[in-house]
Amino acid sequence: MSDGLARQIMFAGASGLLYPLCFPDFDVGALAWIVLVPLHFAIAGAHPRRAFWIGWLAGLIAFVGTMFWVVTAMHLYGKMPLLASYAVMILLTTYLGLYVAFYALAIAWLRNRLFAFAFFAAPFIWVSLELLRTYLLSGLPWALLGYSQYKWLPAIQIADLTGVYGVSFLVVLVNAALAEVGLWALGRFRQPGSPFPWMSPTAATLGMVMVLLYGQAQLNAGADATSPSRRDSGRSISVGLVQPNIDQAQKWDAAFRRETLDRFARLTAQVAEGSDLVVWPEAATPFLFEREPSYRLEVMALARAYNVPLLFGSPVLRHFPNGRPYLLNSAYLLSPDGVILGRYDKRHLVPFGEYIPLRPVLSFLEKLVEGIGDFEAGTVPTVLDLPIGSGADGTTVIFGVVICYEVIFPDLVREFVANGAQFMVTITNDAWFGKSAAAFQHFGMVVLRAVENRVAFARSANTGISGFIDPQGRILHATPIFTEAVVTGRIPVGRVRTFYSQQGDVFAYGCVIITALFLLTCSVRSRRVAMGERR
Repeated sequence: MSDGLARQIMFAGASGLLYPLCFPDFDVGALAWIVLVPLHFAIAGAHPRRAFWIGWLAGLIAFVGTMFWVVTAMHLYGKMPLLASYAVMILLTTYLGLYVAFYALAIAWLRNRLFAFAFFAAPFIWVSLELLRTYLLSGLPWALLGYSQYKWLPAIQIADLTGVYGVSFLVVLVNAALAEVGLWALGRFRQPGSPFPWMSPTAATLGMVMVLLYGQAQLNAGADATSPSRRDSGRSISVGLVQPNIDQAQKWDAAFRRETLDRFARLTAQVAEGSDLVVWPEAATPFLFEREPSYRLEVMALARAYNVPLLFGSPVLRHFPNGRPYLLNSAYLLSPDGVILGRYDKRHLVPFGEYIPLRPVLSFLEKLVEGIGDFEAGTVPTVLDLPIGSGADGTTVIFGVVICYEVIFPDLVREFVANGAQFMVTITNDAWFGKSAAAFQHFGMVVLRAVENRVAFARSANTGISGFIDPQGRILHATPIFTEAVVTGRIPVGRVRTFYSQQGDVFAYGCVIITALFLLTCSVRSRRVAMGERR
């Protein structure tokens, strides 16, 4: 191995190792602003083909670090053999690493043909690839770079215009600028007299200043309850969250059904008084709610006993026209008198957890993983009407529910707010993650959903993290994981009609168009150079 290749591998490995540290539960978000600098050093001067493989190595290491929890989910809870679980994790991270590989390939190609614009183009390319990752092959927008900043509130307020992609854009722009300045400094040391590269550093400086000024203005406006853009100014509701901490191994064991229901009843009693809504987590009932009359009546009686609306998750059994059964992963809302007010069916299912993609090819996986391949997706972003008070003083608040994995998809959450949701609830069962970083990563992503749409979130998780997030992304409360807990809190209701909630991923698609223009220009120049060489 040559010294040059060894250095490239070392730099690529550095970016890969730094990437997981940017996210929970390491939570060193400041590293995100330099995480791609070593990768840029690694591909400087490299042929695009080599840059591709160097980028893939960095991406593979990065996603092994952020997605290692897949082994826990598949082996410990999915009952997949340990070696097979590692194989699936490596296959998944190999695929995710390709996005970094194509990023490196594009930068190296642009540096060969449009040298002055390569670093300036970097954030457009990165965001285009993040958008592609959100939708391609069902989508897996886990650990997008913008999520690393979920605790730096001024930096993430731009998400109400751009979605999380705008935060990723700024982070990559700063990385590219630092890399370009660093490479210029090294080049100047070796070859004095080279001009300073003003374009990307100037863009990064202006971008950072504008984003932070905008962010602080939004935080100040959010603190002002009289802001004219806020609908239903000053209104809030009290929500009680139940975190039962039911062991995943016992969750569907009929022998523990009575114990599970008694635990829910006991915890509900602790949060019901004074609450406008009590929330249980995803698949809370250890039975099919519609199919077990005695247990169904028991749950309805709880709502009546405490005179409080109850939201909870439960599977729903349905049949295709040919009689074949299937399940829906659903959330029910009960009124204070125990009547079903509405139901939402989960629309974005977990591949290999709730359904098998490419079933004709991968049907053998039913033998490896328990309980998959049985669910069908819902089709409508149903919003639910929550009754507050009664009689002449009664009113209704509209809210949306996203179940588990759905909350990582920005456009999916946006649809609920566009349909009138005045606050959001997310219910989940993160027991599948075990005591890994995944539960913390999952919770951090909810912060960006709140900012994008300027709506408060209440989150109930079986094993944690449960809590509240306000429309500016402030984490008002967060429980420890794997503890039995109840939480009561007040969250604001109402909507600010953000650009993002109305228009969606316009910014990200704009980055795709600009990336295409850069690559098209580069391609045209390459052809001209090739024609000139032939002459």
